[in-house]
Amino acid sequence: MDEKRLIEEAKKGNKEALHTLIENNLNILSGFVTKMTQDYHFAQDVVQETLLRAIMNIDKFSPDAKFSTWLIKISINVYKDFLRKNKRYTYLDDSYKDYVQDVEHAAISNSEYKNICSAILSLDYKFRAVFILKHFYGYKYKEIAKILNCPVGTVRSRLHFAIKFLIKELEKKGVLESESKKE
Repeated sequence: MDEKRLIEEAKKGNKEALHTLIENNLNILSGFVTKMTQDYHFAQDVVQETLLRAIMNIDKFSPDAKFSTWLIKISINVYKDFLRKNKRYTYLDDSYKDYVQDVEHAAISNSEYKNICSAILSLDYKFRAVFILKHFYGYKYKEIAKILNCPVGTVRSRLHFAIKFLIKELEKKGVLESESKKE
């Protein structure tokens, strides 16, 4: 059954269709949230709250976007809510290391990987979300704008800022060689 049909069935109360929708999109959601939070256990809490909200509000979903896009949008709101309520939250440095090792990160040494994750995590969530959605998941500017409820120009601006910030941070940490040293 295609996604639109599954959504229609889930809205009618078909629990199997809802289960299939969630199962088909869980890896995308979990990966995104883990990259956003850099904390496996915290990410699981965000994912659970996201799924709960999605299940409770399935009738409000409009199929003009992908279901995974809607889940990511909800997860960003859950994450923002948590940050607002818990300003003193600190991230556990190594808690996620065992969970996010995959082929894409195998080529990078652990210290470089840790520096890159630290730099990404030091971005404000608005910039981090744009960067992750664009560079880890390949979303287009319009899709990101829809997820974050902002204009495409804002997405471009945030991405530009995020990239410049990450380059500076990684140059400071010695992960990247600065342009001035190359000359």
